[in-house]
Amino acid sequence: MNVFIIGATGFVGGRLAPHLAAEGHTVSGLARTDTAVTALRQRGITPVAADLDARRPAAIDAASAADAVIYAAQADPEQETATVADLTRALAGSGKTLLFLSGSGVLMQRTAGAWSPDVFAEDDAFATEPLAGFRKDAEDAVLASAAHGVRAMVVRPGQIWGPGDHGHMSMIYQSVAVLGAAAYVGDGLAVYSHVHIDDVTRLFSLALAKGRAGGLYHAVAGETPNRWIAEKVAEDLGVKTRSVTPEEAEQVWGPFGALVLAASSRIRATAAQRELGWQPRHTDMLTMTGDQRLRDLAVPTG
Repeated sequence: MNVFIIGATGFVGGRLAPHLAAEGHTVSGLARTDTAVTALRQRGITPVAADLDARRPAAIDAASAADAVIYAAQADPEQETATVADLTRALAGSGKTLLFLSGSGVLMQRTAGAWSPDVFAEDDAFATEPLAGFRKDAEDAVLASAAHGVRAMVVRPGQIWGPGDHGHMSMIYQSVAVLGAAAYVGDGLAVYSHVHIDDVTRLFSLALAKGRAGGLYHAVAGETPNRWIAEKVAEDLGVKTRSVTPEEAEQVWGPFGALVLAASSRIRATAAQRELGWQPRHTDMLTMTGDQRLRDLAVPTG
């Protein structure tokens, strides 16, 4: 396929582009800057000079020329909403593929550090997290386009981990730089279902090959409560663990980071396994413990 990736220089898109190229696809990627153009060319990815703002028409033109479009960007709500509307309109009636990267944050629950018994498969109803309302609307718009001649699908992973991530383990290493201890919020039992970046890229490959129009696919490999992560970080660095209040958490991670580390978001990948035959190969996020990249985050900067 000729695949155009919006977000080709990001965490997921940056791993997905060379993965698809290695599988024999012809891959192009959106490049907002000259630096991005150079980076994509160095990886054998054809750059498309565009963005999701003033130069969005160029991105939509590239999408219209491709066989498949993957939206893996982390744009602001207004840009994402407008881009999804333009993509679904441009691809209507074409039979072409549109894959949208979402995340389990749309169904996270604000538990103040407590565990939640709720776990959601792809077809289960849930209350949308208000801050992620725009993302759920984008999911719905993409899936609705399947009724208008688009082979549209949504991939909704849990917390994605792996080289270069900025997830919960990275954040807990960062807390050591601020507090001198590996911190968690409240009881530390809040948990996000997690999945390795390489397993996410494989799910995209499977969806491209045999996913159905209107398909929604979760990606999850395991769960690790935040206090368990903090205990491993503390053991690695020879420090103590510490419970912080939501207010203290904001001083460590900022308002959004504090919200995420106090929340639970648990999913099951029922449709991904049943329809696509997807199975995760990396199940233990704690294997990252001790990476020098993470240890460097624990060093105070000031």
